[in-house]
Amino acid sequence: MNPFASSLKAALRSPLLPFWLVVALLPFGRSAELGTLLCLLGVIMLFARDPQALQQHPGARLLLWLLAAYVGAALFSAVDAIKPGKSWGTVAALLRYAPLGLYACFAIRRDHKLQALYVAVALVLALWCLDAWIQALTGWSLGGPAEAERVSGIFGADNLKLGPTLAVLSPFALWAARRRWGLPGLLLAFGLILGPVLLAGSRAAWLCYALVALGFAWREARSPLRFVGFCAIAALLLGLAVGVAWKTSPRFHERIDRTLLVLHGTDKSMDAALSGRLDIWHTSIGMFVAHPVNGVGVRGFRYAYPQYAPANDHFVVSGEACGVGEGACHAHQLVLEVLTETGSIGLLLWLAAVGLAWRTWRKVGPLARDRAFPASLSLAVMLFPLNTHLAFYSAWWGLLFAWLLGLWCAALFVEGDDERA
Repeated sequence: MNPFASSLKAALRSPLLPFWLVVALLPFGRSAELGTLLCLLGVIMLFARDPQALQQHPGARLLLWLLAAYVGAALFSAVDAIKPGKSWGTVAALLRYAPLGLYACFAIRRDHKLQALYVAVALVLALWCLDAWIQALTGWSLGGPAEAERVSGIFGADNLKLGPTLAVLSPFALWAARRRWGLPGLLLAFGLILGPVLLAGSRAAWLCYALVALGFAWREARSPLRFVGFCAIAALLLGLAVGVAWKTSPRFHERIDRTLLVLHGTDKSMDAALSGRLDIWHTSIGMFVAHPVNGVGVRGFRYAYPQYAPANDHFVVSGEACGVGEGACHAHQLVLEVLTETGSIGLLLWLAAVGLAWRTWRKVGPLARDRAFPASLSLAVMLFPLNTHLAFYSAWWGLLFAWLLGLWCAALFVEGDDERA
């Protein structure tokens, strides 16, 4: 049987299914929570059968510490939140990430299961890419007609998350292609994913995918000279793809034209190039200065925004983001989101979690780091601070972040198939 088919079969007919469903159902909104619910039930059954299971898995304990920082930041922010109901409701909802990650740690105990999950996720991404290519060529996809300015694929024209999601999860597809077909497979997969990422029109996704390319180039090269060579090949592929998209896609051409406004050097052109985010970031800084300790409350950004924005702020006046009178929905930048919504306490907790994660990653050894490479790279590009971001405390992006975090903690401590259980 084809290795890809056998891996998918292993994922669908094993305890991996509930965890895999979270990613498979991402384009369908709240349907992804079905996987979360199944993981919760699985964890309840696990601890009913073995109450001491947590003591046997260092990855599970690591996950709980990392989630303690993530949820703890939200908890402290909710104490005097500007919108208490919204903040406390968010804190309660975040608790579902603990069983989701714990399920990953206990379901993915051996290397063959980890590799099966990687391949299963890669096949999901392959379906999304095929659908996006069809939409780029015909205007239609499983998600319906294309959005006016971007390829939206299976996610649909009212849910423009194809680009960021593909870019963040792309290491799993590239990893699977590299293992199955070697370097030619890696390069082919890179090109096939590159097209939808570019045409999806998210410049944050473009940067994420560029970082993914650098990560794989360094892994393949193992030396500075070879790294330069791989970067040159990646740059050539990127240049060809950009040139073709520039000539054939009005959507992509318009996004590039808007981006190039940054070269004009004025505040107005800079803000236009950033789709108004410069105004949002200025307002975010004022919001943090007014609430430096624990912020305005998790998910309270949109409700606090009108108090700190200029009177003629575009987002407040037009209501195009969240509604008239509310302004921007979130800070569009990870560090500013943490500072404005959870304050200095939240930022310190996030930094503590990053420090713990880094120390653990360094201690597990090269073999474990190699197994966890796709999950590590996905998390790294998702959290890369010099970029714009979706909201990490939102129900959708937060779920994907927690899913990756659980998989990463599991991957660091899986046992090789030749090791004794």
